[in-house]
Amino acid sequence: MPHRPGPPPPVRSRRPPARGRPRRRRPWRRAGVAAGGVVLAAGLLLAEADGAVEVLVLSMMLVPLVVIALALILTLTVVGTVRRRFAGPPPVAVPPAAPAWGAARERFAELAAGYAAHECDPMAVLRLPALSDVGVGSTARFVDAFARAQALETDEEPDAAHAAAFVAAVGTAERAWRAAVDAAERIRLSGLAPGERAAVERAVKLLTTARDSDSDAERLAAYSRARAELDKLDRLGAVHLPRPARTVLDAAARGELPG
Repeated sequence: MPHRPGPPPPVRSRRPPARGRPRRRRPWRRAGVAAGGVVLAAGLLLAEADGAVEVLVLSMMLVPLVVIALALILTLTVVGTVRRRFAGPPPVAVPPAAPAWGAARERFAELAAGYAAHECDPMAVLRLPALSDVGVGSTARFVDAFARAQALETDEEPDAAHAAAFVAAVGTAERAWRAAVDAAERIRLSGLAPGERAAVERAVKLLTTARDSDSDAERLAAYSRARAELDKLDRLGAVHLPRPARTVLDAAARGELPG
């Protein structure tokens, strides 16, 4: 019966080393290879030596090299062991810099001052009535964003998460304020009826007269008439005068100089 050859033995493929943590270099291995090379070269030279004198000379030349190689292996092994044993913990990643909480707080203070200046100035409200009307979408979004930032504001610097939330809220409030101002400048008095626009123009004229007049009687009369016009506009729902602006106007109508 003819002999059937069996299947060939499986060929083992040499897989490349897995990627990941790099292999640790061991200097004593390189020194060991060098020492082995020295010993091998010494053996070859001694094998080719002819006389005892030549063997003795070669031995005297090669023995110190072997000793140096072995000493190097021992030194590197000891140094590596000590280094691994006494090495400190791995370096800790430095966390990112804390948010600029202080700068955000200063920006929020400036934003609050600008908002308050508008709310306290009857003339500014009459120029841009939409900026005080929460029925306007851009104004309502600003009021909500301002309230969120105000709720996150603290006197002392909070933890990193709270500070980051405050910084983000201030940025949102600033963008909402710019959008609300732009929208109010586009709208101005365009949403009012002709009679309402005429009442606003009369109120602006009266407030200008009261501000520039040197006569106390004329100034008080102008403030009183301006207040009456604004009350009528507020009842019609045309222009809403914020409480701070109304307080300023009432004080001026009673004879107290605004400011």
